[in-house]
Formats: sequence, C-alpha cells, structure tokens
Amino acid sequence: MKIVERVLTAEKDSIPGYLAYPERSERGPALLMVHQNTGVTDYIKIEALKFAKLGYTAIVPNLYELVGYPDVTHIHTGRPIQAKTSDAQFVQAIGAGWRYLLARHDVDPRRVAVSGYCMGGRLAIQFIAATPEVRAFVGYYPTVRDEPPTAMRPIAPWEAVQRFKCPSIVLYGADDIVTTVAVQRKMWDAFATNGQTLEWHFFPFGGHGFVDPGTPGYHPHAAELAWPLAVDFLARELGTE
Repeated sequence: MKIVERVLTAEKDSIPGYLAYPERSERGPALLMVHQNTGVTDYIKIEALKFAKLGYTAIVPNLYELVGYPDVTHIHTGRPIQAKTSDAQFVQAIGAGWRYLLARHDVDPRRVAVSGYCMGGRLAIQFIAATPEVRAFVGYYPTVRDEPPTAMRPIAPWEAVQRFKCPSIVLYGADDIVTTVAVQRKMWDAFATNGQTLEWHFFPFGGHGFVDPGTPGYHPHAAELAWPLAVDFLARELGTE
C-alpha cells in the first residue's frame, strides 16, 4: 500500500494543513485531526502518517492560518492567537477540514472520525457537539479548565459533550497540571451521562501532552500504551483492520 503525504496550501488545495492517505480506488475511513496549541508541528504530522499507514485518509487542518494567522510555524504564537479567537471561529475552521475530507473521492462520509490533542481536544468537542455526522471521537487530554463561560467560550466542554451523537475514547494522565484530576472527573461525568458509548483511560502517570515528545508532560510509556487503545477503538467504530 502506497502512502501519500503532502503539505496543503490555501492556494492549491483551498485549505492549509497536512494530508496523509493510502492510495486506493474505493472509499474508506478518514480521520480529521485537530492540532495542539503549537499548531501543525512535525509531531502531529507523524501521527497523521501513522494513521494513514493503517488505512485512514488523515488531515490536520491548520486552524491558525484558517482564522487569519498564516506563518511558517505557530509554536510560539499559538497561545496569543487562541486568546483572541473564539470557539465559534475555530469550529468554523475545523468545518473547512471536515468538508474537504467529505468531498474526497477516497473517503466514505459515513466513516469519518475526529481526534483532538490538547487544545485540539477541547475544540474538537465543540465541533462534534455541532456536527452529529461525526462517527467517533478520540480525545487526547482535551484542555479543559473549570472556568465560567465567556463571550469567546460560551459553552463549557462538559455541556457540549451532552450533545454528542457518537462514541468516544478519552485519555488522560494523573500528572496533568493543565486539566487536573478534579476537572477530569467532571468531564468523565459529562461523557458518562450523554447516552453514547465511552472508553475512558486514566493513566497513573503522564502529564498534559503525554504522547507528544515536545511537551514537558511527555511520558513515553503512557504514549506507548495509548496508541493501540486509540487504534483499536477507531478500527471497531470505523470498520478498519
């Protein structure tokens, strides 16, 4: 199976980001990956490539460029961009990636999942709440804080989860100092009561970003354990070996 990977640009592809996919003649499953606060880094590209090798058409839309902040890298600018961008704007940007996937000839629109890492996990929750067609959700330590709603963030993640129409797998570590264990419990309650299938994995080690070698919370053992769990979940929900 030949794997194709390339950088997407607004000029050539109508959407900026990264795409990896297996060459095939029939339609198959796909995964929209919502990046972490540092943007479309090499790490998230490698994750997309790994999923492509398993048979998924995987896209990582560049949300920062889609909301008006093009740059070579957003490693140091992601946080200030977040601060001045509303959830609604980010959801609209994710929607561009969603529509791009569904329009591809190699994608079965009934077999498309969404994954989110860190900031991307929180934003993916908002997108899925507004998009009942999403088939499954993979949440790597969604960034959630126990904060009151604001005009920029009017719907708390634990409220948005109540609107889910798909199964979820969520992975957190005990050493997460961004989304603390107390907040993780609050999210567990929300997911557990939304009427959808839930797989919740809590590791007694690993900080925020435990699968990303570029973060202070990286924990290689937790990352090693998390990968086959996510792979198995998506294979069952999207029908992929």
